[in-house]
Amino acid sequence: MNYIDTHAHLDGPEFDADRDEVVARAKAAGVSHVLVPAIDLPSVAGVLATCDRYPGFAHPMAGLHPEEVRADFRDVLAQMRRLLPGRFIAIGEVGLDYYWSREYEREQLEAFEEQVRWSVETRLPLMIHCRKAQNEMVALLRRYETDLPGGVFHCFTGNVREADELLRFDRFALGIGGVLTFKKSHLPEVLPHIPMERIVLETDAPYMAPVPMRGKRNESAFVSHVLARAAECYGVEQGVLAEATNATVRRIFGPLG
Repeated sequence: MNYIDTHAHLDGPEFDADRDEVVARAKAAGVSHVLVPAIDLPSVAGVLATCDRYPGFAHPMAGLHPEEVRADFRDVLAQMRRLLPGRFIAIGEVGLDYYWSREYEREQLEAFEEQVRWSVETRLPLMIHCRKAQNEMVALLRRYETDLPGGVFHCFTGNVREADELLRFDRFALGIGGVLTFKKSHLPEVLPHIPMERIVLETDAPYMAPVPMRGKRNESAFVSHVLARAAECYGVEQGVLAEATNATVRRIFGPLG
């Protein structure tokens, strides 16, 4: 049984000491592919180098993360745009984040919209990060809805109403990660309301490790715990859910090889 981790920061410094071992553990756990997002211009080189090191397993994405949007974001985006589509399988990690601050609210909106337009132009799907900004995100995406190729709403942790709102973007899926396993999470009650073919699995490694690994550095091998809990919520065998989520990944991102 194989499955895909659609979001892991495998290029991060947290893995510098044992990246080969992390990848070996992921493969041993059944992970067949990992999607690796860039978050700013400097990280693009690291993402590409990481994916070069694990060809056919790690796949690069490029985007400007909302928390990395600063006053110079237009210059950053201009440099990043020249790299696309290139070897990248998606535009991400992009989106809106008003959790800590709204200092760059206008800049985040402008940067996100620019990258949404890239998706339309390049036909690369979006890997979207959204925190405390769903209303703004949805309003923006609706302007491009008919032209967008699709994507993933990364790290979905919302309620049934919020899930329904996002699922109206019919070429998109919801990324389900470690939060599903947390003791106080309401996602186990929400998940059965989401069609099985509209979710993908993710870790967001090295962050958000699932139970029973909570408190440790997350890694792609731990997506097996997310799969197990999700299958339990749907009342299906793990293999059934793995096949369904793999098919959704291929539908959105194309064949990964």
